[in-house]
Amino acid sequence: MLNDEICKKREELNKSIENNDDYDKIYKISVELDELIARYYMEPERKEELTKRENRK
Repeated sequence: MLNDEICKKREELNKSIENNDDYDKIYKISVELDELIARYYMEPERKEELTKRENRK
């Protein structure tokens, strides 16, 4: 499930930061996490939820 992938990637990013890994490695993991989060919000259920929120404003 996408949510699980996001959690794993977030853990990987946090460990990489804690280990003071190379900037390029941290950046790459961060971009991968961003892409997973973007996919999460593009799922039909999330898009519908975001549309409802926008219409309430």
